[in-house]
Amino acid sequence: MRFLVTVPASTANLGSGFDALGMALGLYDEIEVTVADGLSITVEGAGSGDVPLDETHLVVRAVRAAGYSGGLALKCRNVIPHARGLGSSAAAIVAGVAAGFTLTGRELDTDALQIAAEFEGHADNAAASLFGGVVVAWSEGERYRAVRMEPDARVHPVVLIPSQESSTKTTRGLLPAEVPHTDAAHAAGRAALAVHALTSDPSVLLAATEDRLHQNYREPAWPETVRVINDLRKLGVPACVSGAGPTVIAFGDLPAEVDVHGFDVRRLDVDTAGVRVRPLD
Repeated sequence: MRFLVTVPASTANLGSGFDALGMALGLYDEIEVTVADGLSITVEGAGSGDVPLDETHLVVRAVRAAGYSGGLALKCRNVIPHARGLGSSAAAIVAGVAAGFTLTGRELDTDALQIAAEFEGHADNAAASLFGGVVVAWSEGERYRAVRMEPDARVHPVVLIPSQESSTKTTRGLLPAEVPHTDAAHAAGRAALAVHALTSDPSVLLAATEDRLHQNYREPAWPETVRVINDLRKLGVPACVSGAGPTVIAFGDLPAEVDVHGFDVRRLDVDTAGVRVRPLD
């Protein structure tokens, strides 16, 4: 058996939708999977030379979690930048889960999300890479849930990727244990508005992406990211941190007067398909 898994990047939070809102992006990793004796892994692109090439590789761990214990040959072609807030870990996990389900003759189902989300402790990025489009994710006890929605065709993401890396664990450590009630109420309203904006009316994205829950608390980790976001928002461009940062995600054209030196600016589509598996034999 030999097949190709294609998995999209993702952005999460989208302002105040902390650990709840996600969206798949048209930036893809590919993993060629072949049933083989033993285990062999090659990696091209992002993470090459840094990620492990044994059973601790994230794709392999996800394959095993999905129920396949046999031999594997993996060829990973990584395009999604690592540690930039674009869901590279979630993409690897979803790719591994999809491969594991394929190897065991199963269709992707709600268990696939559960397995993938358990790796990270929240389902926003994993659900986006799994289902594509816009997702709302939540948990019920120990079960992870998500609903997928179709993005409005007028939603055009732009990502601004700095060379700086960021650790989700580190940036979560900057968040307070409690926030003021007014900020919590603000977050609830803006997260709900973001669902409407991303699926029906992008004209309200500026208000919808305003955050009080996490971005300002994390500013010490990536001050240039926050500067760019603030500069864009002052000029009416919806912008926020992508996931745990330090990537900025914006919607619309970038004004020439905003200094984006040091950022790799990419205009991306919203991926609407999610993870895909294609036979190669």
